[in-house]
Amino acid sequence: MEPFQPHIKSTSDLMITERATIYHLDLKPEHLPDTIITVGDPDRVKEVSKYFDKVKHKVAHREFVSHIGTLNNKPLMVVSTGIGPDNIDIVLNELDALANIDFVTRQPHSQTRSLSIIRMGTCGSLQKDLPVDSLITSSCAIGLDNMLHFYRFEQNEEERYILNDFMQHTRITGAVQPYAAEGSIALRKYFAQGYTNGITITAPGFYAAQGRTTRLQNAYPNLLDAVSTFSSRNMKALNMEMETAAIYGLGKIMGHKCMSISTVVANRADNTISKNIPLAVDNMIKHSLGIIAEI
Repeated sequence: MEPFQPHIKSTSDLMITERATIYHLDLKPEHLPDTIITVGDPDRVKEVSKYFDKVKHKVAHREFVSHIGTLNNKPLMVVSTGIGPDNIDIVLNELDALANIDFVTRQPHSQTRSLSIIRMGTCGSLQKDLPVDSLITSSCAIGLDNMLHFYRFEQNEEERYILNDFMQHTRITGAVQPYAAEGSIALRKYFAQGYTNGITITAPGFYAAQGRTTRLQNAYPNLLDAVSTFSSRNMKALNMEMETAAIYGLGKIMGHKCMSISTVVANRADNTISKNIPLAVDNMIKHSLGIIAEI
């Protein structure tokens, strides 16, 4: 791959408001700490920041809500992404712009700043032995969306191996062109006790894209069975959700350290749903924040 030389960003490429904030997140570069927690639901932001020692800045624009503060003297930010890989495209690009682009010259800084981006989300378990309310960390994610194909992304040998296994196992063809992206080993090593680690499947939708049926006929009727029985490198496909692969892929291109934590709110293998989703999410937040604050 030839080296990419960034050009000066036009006003429509990198949209900055008259208040010198990035367009969607409505944040300034000086607001940005090194550690970012992402959640999907805007209402979940306050459920994370209530455990901060102090919240110094709050901003809300559309579905993007950000609270910035400290926990055990560690600067932290929690931001809601909304649902799906398309929203991840917005959030990660704007976080990276805040970290690595001069808003006056629109040129990249001479040195790249690497962020730690940790997703806390919900998911559906694919395995009977991972019941509702379990906690999952994602070693690698396989994206069934097409968002990352709009970027120059080179998979490493491990990612290519896992993707090849996935394609051979699932026999997915046609319009769906999966990709594989690994998370940060440096971050994931802190999340061992209380978490099950494996492969995550990232879907671009909630219904047919995750093997659910309503009134419409699915183009891939065997999708759920195929992903549930997939394994590679001694890791099973543990769960399905809608953001992790996009975070891992974009984060890797940008040079950020990314990991994903999920709490199981539905078990697709035994058709059970958590009896108390807010409590399950809160347990994930408390357990994970205690680790994040010490990293």
